[in-house]
Parts: sequence; structure tokens; C-alpha cells
Amino acid sequence: MKGLKQVHEQFQSSTDKLLDWNHPMYKLYEKAKKFGGWNPGDIDFSVDRANIAKASPKEREMVAQLVALFGAGEEAVTLDFLPVLYTMGNEGRLEDTIYLTTFLYEEAKHTEFFARWRQEVGMTEDLSKFHTDNYKKIFYEKLPQAMNALYTDDSPAAQVRALTTYHMVVEGMLAESGYHSFRLAFEASGMLPGIIQGIINLSRDEGRHIGFGTYSLRRLIAADPALYDVFSATMDDLLPYAIGLINDTISITEGQDVYGIDWSIMTDYAIKQYNARESSIARAKQDFDAYSDIEEEVAAAE
Repeated sequence: MKGLKQVHEQFQSSTDKLLDWNHPMYKLYEKAKKFGGWNPGDIDFSVDRANIAKASPKEREMVAQLVALFGAGEEAVTLDFLPVLYTMGNEGRLEDTIYLTTFLYEEAKHTEFFARWRQEVGMTEDLSKFHTDNYKKIFYEKLPQAMNALYTDDSPAAQVRALTTYHMVVEGMLAESGYHSFRLAFEASGMLPGIIQGIINLSRDEGRHIGFGTYSLRRLIAADPALYDVFSATMDDLLPYAIGLINDTISITEGQDVYGIDWSIMTDYAIKQYNARESSIARAKQDFDAYSDIEEEVAAAE
């Protein structure tokens, strides 16, 4: 590890370089300023509260489980993501670091959102019972290990492991699949408009987050194509736990169409996301310049 820089050779903003306004990460920063200003405290949860109060035990349990997983997941990232920001700053990647200041702020808002929703609808009981062994393996063990490793090893391989764990699996596979199913179940019915409004805003933020991870992984692998093996090995290591977690989640429905949908669609959607992430990163081995544009990663979330 290079270690924490004790001195600065110069400050970019005082040179003739200023900022690179066309840098992909600076563009993400501009998008974060434009689209990331939503406030969880402004969302009305009154309809959600009324519908949760009259939900059947099975329906309430399904929502409680999803909120338990999502809320704790956002909290985990809020606590665990700082080593990535540290690493970008330590490498002098100013535009990356500027963007990541919005990233961590947004993750904190996501944590706030789920906490506010639980309090407003009266779902304040201990929900940690929904944290299965597969969930704990990813969020209690794999994620903090991969992130905190950067404090003692900020090598490209360690960065690939950290970025893959969070951006490709936690966000790109698990969160995307869960939020997709949540919106299928509740968006059209209007049963939980408050949580849907929050998830729409949250998904827009996550699109930018995945854009950062995708760009950074492409950059690292383009510089050293052998790092693709590290990426692939990390994906393969996490896949059984990710699929296991999804199966844990849908098992609570006992095959019933709770809230009008077949929750097993989460598995197919997750595998689709897994394959899409893997294909996207694989292209960097051939031509990073052709695939360095992250616009397609965030366009759907705007």
C-alpha cells in the first residue's frame, strides 16, 4: 500500500488544469447535483401507513422482510463505503473524489428513507430476524471485508474486489432485482405510494452509483486485462450467496402470489442483471475507450 499521503505536490485547482469538465466522473457529479436533491423528509407516508395497518399477516411480513433487507443494506454501505472514497483521494483522482462526496451523502439519505418509512407506518419492531445466513455472508462479512481491505491494500486487485462486491453484486444484482420487484408489486396498485416515490428517487441515485463502479472497473481492467480474472472470481464467489439470499426472500411467500405477483421473478431478473454486469465489464478487456462512456448506465435512472 502506498499509504496516506503526508504532503501534496500541488493542487489541481490552482494550476492551469482546473477541473476536467469532460471527465466521466465530473459528469456524474453534475448529474448528482441535478437529480440527487430529493429529501426523504418531504415524502408523505400516510397512505402507506393506512394500507400497512390493514394488510394481512403474510402481506405485512413480506414488506417487513424487504424493508429489513434494503434498509440494512443501505446502512451497511453508508458505514462501509468510505475506504473507496479514501482510495480515490489517495490516488489523487480529484473528479472521482468530488463525485463520491455525493455518493456517500446519497447512501446516508437512503438509510434515512427506510428508517423514516418504518417509523411513520409503525413498523418499528426488530427486523433483524430476516437477516438470513446468506444475507449475513454478504453484508456482515464479504462487503465490509472487501471495503476495509483497501485501508491496508489499495492495489488494483483489491480495488476490483471491492468495486465488484458492491457495485456489481450488492447494487447491480441484489438491489436492482429487489427494487424491480417492489415496483411491480406496488407501483400500479397505489398501495404504498410513499415507499414507491422513495424507491424511484433512490433508483435514480443507484444508477449513478453503478455508473461509477462500471467505469472504475473498466478503467482498472483496461490497464491490466489480467484483473478481469479477479473480477470474475469475485462474481463467482458471491453468486451462490446472492441467489441464496433471493431464494430466502421469496420463500416467505410459500408459493403464493402475495400482493398479486409471483416473487420468483426476482431470481430470473437477478441472473439477468448478473449476466449484464459481467458482459459490460468484459468488454473493457478489448477496448476501454469504446466502452468508457457511462451515459447508458445512468440514462434509465433519470
